[in-house]
Amino acid sequence: MRVDSVKTFLVDSGSAKHWLFVKVETNEGIYGWGEAYTQLDRDRVIERQMEELSRYLVGRSPFDIKQFIFSAYADFAGKRGSLELFCAISGLEQALWDIVGKATGQPVYNLLGGRTRRRLRVYANGWGGAQPPDELADRAKAVVERGFTALKFDPFPGLWRAFIDRQAEEEAIDRVRAVREAVGPDVDILVEVHRRLAPMHAVRVARAMEPFAPFWFEEPVSARDLGALAEVRKAITLPVVTGEELYTKNEFRDVFAQRAADILNPDVCNCGGILELREIGAMAEAYHVAVAPHNYNSTTVGLAATLQASAGMPNFLITEYFVNFEEVGKEIAQQAFEVEDSFITLPDTPGLGIDLDEHALGQRPYRARSLRDLPLDSGYDVAGG
Repeated sequence: MRVDSVKTFLVDSGSAKHWLFVKVETNEGIYGWGEAYTQLDRDRVIERQMEELSRYLVGRSPFDIKQFIFSAYADFAGKRGSLELFCAISGLEQALWDIVGKATGQPVYNLLGGRTRRRLRVYANGWGGAQPPDELADRAKAVVERGFTALKFDPFPGLWRAFIDRQAEEEAIDRVRAVREAVGPDVDILVEVHRRLAPMHAVRVARAMEPFAPFWFEEPVSARDLGALAEVRKAITLPVVTGEELYTKNEFRDVFAQRAADILNPDVCNCGGILELREIGAMAEAYHVAVAPHNYNSTTVGLAATLQASAGMPNFLITEYFVNFEEVGKEIAQQAFEVEDSFITLPDTPGLGIDLDEHALGQRPYRARSLRDLPLDSGYDVAGG
């Protein structure tokens, strides 16, 4: 079996970013789907890198996944990484696993050592952010009524900056308080910070939020300053999360060395793919660190890859599900995943366990946006989950 062609699909998701899917086809008629992480204004650049990387696949065996990853990094990139590179690699890598699973008649997780669970817990994102506290509380209750037992949101107002004023801090605290009062003590609240704080502010805000028992405090400080992140972790009682902005296991190494986080959230669509996520998870297990994969993609292929990678991960904690992407996800998927009581049951079909409707993808072509139309002061839509 050999790879015959690589096709990309840049899809208008109806949000501030596009979704980028890739279909890898073989000479035996077996094909695989993958998805790359995308970000506002960089979607087409990631697609172009994926197209260039196809030269390292066409004519070669789809089973040689590790060789492809190594060649893409060492030969194509000259061992110089970037967001665009690792996003492109991740999508192609997933498609190869999908092919291998179909060729062997096995779900991907069986090829990675099998599963440790049959269902994976998910938290809801994409439902709220910096709205007035009473409106945010109503939104939170509506999501809980759908069966979700964990909710994530970014309560901080305004543009990203390392130093925010005291009023902004108080507004964020008020939002967390309002959500806790609305959903009660049994629903987990996951606080997203999007790397916007300096250590002194991160510590102050975290201590003020502690009475509302957040499940975690995600990326209070950029992982590019691990010393500062470790400083915050030592000063607060809330579990600290990092990993969204890190790529490959090499960049996670220092997180463990500096004991900078309690939980990691690498994204299967930008960290290097399914195998890379599993290897990061194995490293984390040795350091007693939990893994809660980030999933700022669609509710289709990116989610499928996350489920396959997480199925056999003993230190898996929870993963992300964007409720605002659900409708379009069901429109483009042959059979979308269903969330029941905040859990998704693992698929048992060969490969990733999902297929896409190419006609439906074609109905949502790339749509250029004016900067004036973009929510530059919002949280999850522009910056990530």
